[in-house]
Amino acid sequence: MIPNAFNYYAPTTLGEAISLLTQHSENAKVLAGGHSLLPMMKFRIVEPQVLIDINQVTGLSGIQESDGFLKIGGLTRHAELEHSDLIRAKYPIVADAGKVIADPLVRNRGTVAGSLCHADPAGDWASVMLALRAELVVNGPQGKRTISIDDFLVGPFTTSLRTGEILTEIRVPIPKEKYGSAYWKLERKVGDFATAAVGTHVEVGKKGICTQVGISLTGVGPKNLRASRAEDVLRGKVPDEETIQKAGKLAAEDSRPTANERGSEEYKRDLVRVLTVRALKQSLERALRV
Repeated sequence: MIPNAFNYYAPTTLGEAISLLTQHSENAKVLAGGHSLLPMMKFRIVEPQVLIDINQVTGLSGIQESDGFLKIGGLTRHAELEHSDLIRAKYPIVADAGKVIADPLVRNRGTVAGSLCHADPAGDWASVMLALRAELVVNGPQGKRTISIDDFLVGPFTTSLRTGEILTEIRVPIPKEKYGSAYWKLERKVGDFATAAVGTHVEVGKKGICTQVGISLTGVGPKNLRASRAEDVLRGKVPDEETIQKAGKLAAEDSRPTANERGSEEYKRDLVRVLTVRALKQSLERALRV
């Protein structure tokens, strides 16, 4: 398949990229990794008149801890997170997800910000960031602003980005107490989208009480979902088997799957229940090891 004709720009500064994106508005698309955009162009699902390649813009990649946050540059590749010593040591949910995103070809080129901006309900990074309660830094013609991940995800393939804005950084709050996290994903074959996946993050304070909980669901709704009721049942309590099982049940009830070649609605809901329980137990085990 051959995409429609388009004009190509490769700005070298963020300001130039924002100016081009603002100028061409809805006729333009940002090119980062391109693993979602280019196939859609080939099938003519989207037909931008302008491509703005931001890969030459400096300062948009990297992984570091500073000012109380883990900061991930928007152009950071999936593989960089997968192989980062810092991520492996301190952010297990990120390491878990990094290993199961698509295949090595995609992981070597695709970007974290590109995945988030694509907003595919089956995308893994959005669920990871929901569980971690990340905030996103965007730059645009009106300057810089910060958006919570919950407000960023609007619907299927839809975000709250405004005209001319580019996602430049993802910030994850560094936990102040013992914590653990995990990402569990079931796929039909390596590289496939998830039949369902669950991300969990727990912070444990004095006497083993959960002070913060994040539970997110992938591929079972019109967007990546936060399982708020499941979070609430754990927060402020010492998690036991009964409470964890209840959280799994609530997460399943709050999922919104549709039947397709990967399974029925009932199957996917039960899968969410099982994956939530397993991810929570692994998160708690990891928290106790910190």
